[in-house]
Amino acid sequence: MGTPGGDGRLPIIYVRGFAGNGGAINSAVDDPFYGFSQGSVHVRSDSSGRAQFHQFESPMLRLISDHKYEVPVHGDQWAFLQGVDTRSVNPASVWIHRFYDDSADTFDQDPESFSFETAARDLFKLIKLVLDRTGAPKVFLVAHSMGGLVCRSLLQRVIPEELAATDGTIDPAAGAKYVARVFTYATPHGGINFAVGFGLLERIRDATGIHGADIFGPDRMYDYLTPAARRRTLRRESFKGTEMPDDGFPVSELFCLVGSNPEDYDVALGLSSRAVGPRSDGLVQIDNAAVRGAPLAIVHRSHSGRYGIVNSEEGYQNLQRFLFGDLKIQIELVGFTVGRDAPDEVEFQLDVGVAIRGLPVLVHEQSAAHFCPVQIERWREGDPIDSPKPLLTTFLSSQAPRPLVGGRVVPRLRHALKLRLLSIAEKQGRLFFDDHMEQTEDWQDTLVVDIEPPSAGQPLPKAWAAWNSTIPSALRDWNPEEKDRLRDRDGAPNRWSGRIEVPDVMKPLLGENAGLQISVTPRVLPL
Repeated sequence: MGTPGGDGRLPIIYVRGFAGNGGAINSAVDDPFYGFSQGSVHVRSDSSGRAQFHQFESPMLRLISDHKYEVPVHGDQWAFLQGVDTRSVNPASVWIHRFYDDSADTFDQDPESFSFETAARDLFKLIKLVLDRTGAPKVFLVAHSMGGLVCRSLLQRVIPEELAATDGTIDPAAGAKYVARVFTYATPHGGINFAVGFGLLERIRDATGIHGADIFGPDRMYDYLTPAARRRTLRRESFKGTEMPDDGFPVSELFCLVGSNPEDYDVALGLSSRAVGPRSDGLVQIDNAAVRGAPLAIVHRSHSGRYGIVNSEEGYQNLQRFLFGDLKIQIELVGFTVGRDAPDEVEFQLDVGVAIRGLPVLVHEQSAAHFCPVQIERWREGDPIDSPKPLLTTFLSSQAPRPLVGGRVVPRLRHALKLRLLSIAEKQGRLFFDDHMEQTEDWQDTLVVDIEPPSAGQPLPKAWAAWNSTIPSALRDWNPEEKDRLRDRDGAPNRWSGRIEVPDVMKPLLGENAGLQISVTPRVLPL
């Protein structure tokens, strides 16, 4: 029998988001799985934004069907774990951190007040119990919204302080002894800010602690994310919620899924989304939804609801790739000298979208229409552009089943990277439209990439790529030829890197040496 969790299927603990007041807490507690079993049937997948039907079962059911996870309940997951023997439970199992139960007045007329710090400490108790009963070396944490902050409090303060030496010395990375990877959906890593009120709403929230929402303000965040032993060196005034300690839990093992659809977040009759602003998921602003240096993806989903980020195909695809993927794919812009001949007031933005064969959604999407394009630094004499410029990071599993196309299994994984470059004139903070062509791009193309994952006799992947503008057939009919194969330019035994130039016709605009660099690195689960 192999080591528990040795196949990469570690126990998953789900930590839900903020419920607020008593009625919302009662609703949260009524759900046996705190929202992790909720699915959806709506997706906005066409250019008009109209809803299309797509039946997504839920992340929990997909983990069961795709990865053979189990969900032991037996009336009470916590009681079940306490009543079974050590190493007697399947490590490939899903557990719900039910931290709101004691705060529901449906069980007790005098319920306990919710405590964020208690939720973080109890999460550590649950992790240790799950590890003992499954025999797994570590767990995966999956969290929505505030749940991601609970996980960070666990990793940055609770575990380091509980395992501190007798002299008070802490190990900031102690949480990595228990947690392998963390995936956060729409977590306000940088807190929650409003686009209206000039800071007044935030000050009222933090001063009154209304419904406990002060946990999203900088003072409370500093408190529950910073161990006491570090407060002499990390002062409140220099604290940033979007940064984690360099010597702490590795940010490479934390993934941030960010939403960009505020319109479909209808909480409080839409007042929340209007207060937070358009560059958000309706509750969390995009700039606050990721940790600096951590891999991330942006999807056009709302914070929750019918078009929510947890109950979405986009969310699940990123989740399973990050947790189980053994290949890290990085794409970078290289040699771009955009704007070399443009007037000083012209700025450039790049829309980016990632499609995967067989999926009806984009797994990553940044666009000007959603207020989150990639800002392209323009070339200026004497001020060279930093190159390569990271564009996106995603993950693949070499063990994942190959897709069926026309009834047969295809040996390669096909991805499409959609790129669209736009420019606009801006002077002193104002936009000028004298020669502007609305919804008309300076350049648009799609890079189609086929990847053949490593195998027993092939330690590194192979890749083929071509620009859609050079493919004379429909994409589904494209069969890569030898000329389309990307050669390994790295030479390292544990890393593959290839490059493709932009089409010749676009080099005067983008740069004579402009291209995309694709790097593939094998990834080992940190056990």
